[in-house]
Amino acid sequence: MSDVKYAPAPVIEPPPSYETTASVPTNPPGARSTLPRMPLPLELPALTSIRGRRVILASASPRRRQLLAQIGLTDLSVIPSTVPEAFPKTLSPFEYVLQTATQKAMTIYSSQINSPDGEPALVIAADTVVVSPKGQILEKPTSEANHIDMLKSLRDTIAHKVYTAVVVMAPLASARDPGYALESTVEETTVKFGKDLSDDLILSYVRTREGADKAGGYGIQGIGAILVDRIEGSFDNVVGLPLRPTIALIEKVLQDDDDLVDEFAEVEEEE
Repeated sequence: MSDVKYAPAPVIEPPPSYETTASVPTNPPGARSTLPRMPLPLELPALTSIRGRRVILASASPRRRQLLAQIGLTDLSVIPSTVPEAFPKTLSPFEYVLQTATQKAMTIYSSQINSPDGEPALVIAADTVVVSPKGQILEKPTSEANHIDMLKSLRDTIAHKVYTAVVVMAPLASARDPGYALESTVEETTVKFGKDLSDDLILSYVRTREGADKAGGYGIQGIGAILVDRIEGSFDNVVGLPLRPTIALIEKVLQDDDDLVDEFAEVEEEE
């Protein structure tokens, strides 16, 4: 039996330092190839306090998981909500995404608070919608023809909006009613497609199937970037999770708990 040769595993370089290394080749001749350097994790007190604890992402979106990994939240429990999103499309886009994300967070929090896996330290939920200039909430395309028409419509209009609601929940150590802290935000980004997008380019994109499972029919973080001329607002909001507002919510729910614990301790001292 012939020997099977395996390529050696790539080496992951340590994070870069601020010292100049321009004169030192990173890969000398004959050395194994290396993966790109990974940055050190964000050392924010709120993020550090939940690392190693049970953090639930109430979404099956791989894009949201990737975005959270960028801020150092890599060890997530992914538990998507299975409750139908049945809110009427007659709601404003702001109210629609907020109510949908809140329902996801509340459903997963309620189902996991007494879980054998342990009480979650944090639950993060989000919902994103693409809205036409006429205020219509766009769903995922239902067919190739519908997909093409959707993208042509977005090309032929002035601009469209993307709204993402983020809801973060955490249990309260103080056990004060209702027993949890909840904070939310809704972020808005304006997206403008290129006016010079040809029908052939749109058809070619549709046939990649990248946008087949996405509201609005495109993914700005992938091949769909070729459709976009410019945006006003957060890029990661269009992807599905605005990171800076999400960090602010995490800090706020954890601070809410600290504030209530301090308040409860003061009341006990007075008694």
